[in-house]
Amino acid sequence: MEYRNLGRSGLKVSSLCIGTMTWGISTDEEEAQRIVDEALDHGINFFDTANVYAQGASEEILGRALARDGKRERCVVATKFTGRMGPGPNDSGSSRRHMMLACEASLRRLRTDWIDLYYVHFMDLETPLEEILQGLDDLVRQGKVRYIGTSKWVPSLIAEAVMASLHYGWARFVAEQPPYNLLDRSIEKELVWTCLRHGIGLVTWAPLATGILSGQYQSVDDRPKGSRAETGGISASRLTEGALERVRALKPLAEARGLTLAQFALAWVRQQPGVTAPILGVRTVEHLRSALAIEEVRLTPEELQRVDEIAPPGSAVSDYWDANTFRRLWPQVLRQWGR
Repeated sequence: MEYRNLGRSGLKVSSLCIGTMTWGISTDEEEAQRIVDEALDHGINFFDTANVYAQGASEEILGRALARDGKRERCVVATKFTGRMGPGPNDSGSSRRHMMLACEASLRRLRTDWIDLYYVHFMDLETPLEEILQGLDDLVRQGKVRYIGTSKWVPSLIAEAVMASLHYGWARFVAEQPPYNLLDRSIEKELVWTCLRHGIGLVTWAPLATGILSGQYQSVDDRPKGSRAETGGISASRLTEGALERVRALKPLAEARGLTLAQFALAWVRQQPGVTAPILGVRTVEHLRSALAIEEVRLTPEELQRVDEIAPPGSAVSDYWDANTFRRLWPQVLRQWGR
């Protein structure tokens, strides 16, 4: 397994990260334990969760899986806060109050004394940036958190945070977690080079475009049994005609390399500038084994050029980036302006 430094930090993580969003929902504890064991056996040391995943169940399952046989010390565990964890007005957001309570709760669920990487799960313009950064710095100084990161933040806000941290001497962000795949390359317009300039590693999610890049969909109305589309997990803005056209054009490239389209798409993301590790949302051990097959795969310059012709840099035929950043940000802006 290849290991990479997380941003400008000295922390080394595997170039594949195990995502646990489905744990406690479609992945039971027994299967999750098998995934953890097999991932560790193959050198994967990077695990991603969040307090809102199954309302804490994901963290609990991961915590129990890593508590056995000294596994925790071998792993880099990332979790997140900001999402709603209760009905009260202070049960969500990035305020110091919610941050501190959320961190303590995550530590208990994960059965650990420290969180390796603590993400602000999404942008919160209602909380002053200085309050967020100073709170995170306090957690780092207390030893409860080792490194900090952002998830789905726009480049301008990331750059502002970096400058504020430098000015006050606070802990700096070393990771950003955006969506990134062959159907939505929007982050290449500005986010990638912003993060490269400031030493922030990209830990990207949806490398398979929530299953669209598996090639299982034949039309926008297709609902294969057991797929995300069957359960309403893929919106019409993602499963588009343009996305399916791109899938059909990419598939021969994967087949020529002896890979499935999903494996080819994952290998492509892992090879892109600025990417530390794509997150694998594995629901079963079989999903993990399929991903592990690309461990030694490196796409050639010719293959990368052909990909760029089919899926031009910065282009998007599915909506992952905008839906999670600017469209999420705008309602907060309107509220601040009193609209």
